[in-house]
Amino acid sequence: MALKIGMITGGATLREKFQIARDAGFAGVELDSPGPYDPDDVLDAQRETGLEVHGVVLSTHWSKPFNHPDQSVRDEARVALQRAIRDCHAFEATTVLVVPAVVNQTMAYAQAYTLSQEAMRASADLADELGVQIAFENVWNNFLLSPLEAARYCDELNDGRGRRTFGWYFDIGNVVNFGWPEQWIKTLGERILKLDVKEFSRKRRDDEGLWKGFGVEIGEGDVGWERVREALQSIGYSGWATAEVGGGDSERLTDISRRMRGVFGTDGG
Repeated sequence: MALKIGMITGGATLREKFQIARDAGFAGVELDSPGPYDPDDVLDAQRETGLEVHGVVLSTHWSKPFNHPDQSVRDEARVALQRAIRDCHAFEATTVLVVPAVVNQTMAYAQAYTLSQEAMRASADLADELGVQIAFENVWNNFLLSPLEAARYCDELNDGRGRRTFGWYFDIGNVVNFGWPEQWIKTLGERILKLDVKEFSRKRRDDEGLWKGFGVEIGEGDVGWERVREALQSIGYSGWATAEVGGGDSERLTDISRRMRGVFGTDGG
């Protein structure tokens, strides 16, 4: 089990934050990149606490989408991704979490598909050289809206590479609003590299508004954890599961790790 670095509110140094997470029951953490982290500090904090940095999250994919109509913005997005790939390698991590495109009224779906794949291919050789995988996350970005399309998108990028450079960072809670996580899991199969963990309540959504659906604790929404566990077992998944919920102090983080162990039915991570 892991968590995002921004969930840890205590600690003045990276080592102190890592120790808080470790004491709360987590085995791993994800950092943001580009970000303020010095590789030597990251490696020292890992060695001293035993908390593993298993991946990084691209910090610019919302502000600088790969399908932005401005070429200069797309160039900045590519540079940022390549920095994240290098940071991932320097931190001894394995994946960069990427939102591949953002679709809205001014950025069309078909163009998003083409431009984002062009951007991914431009960084694929660097990822392969450094042993890093690029993992796409399903978020509310109006893009790759079904598991069939998500699988196709990855397969087209991996075609002819001889390595699974691209895969999926499956966010379990994010699909509950418009689908069923177990169906996505079985369709994506071995393309799933890692998991993000949160909840979603359809009742809260209907009664209080769309975003209120996320306002429930892990294990208290409509994910359907028994079905999710069965689906993950059916595809042989045994990788990282990373909490992406509101964080806090040691007590709060300990509760999150307890809830994650509960829904996954495991004492480990």
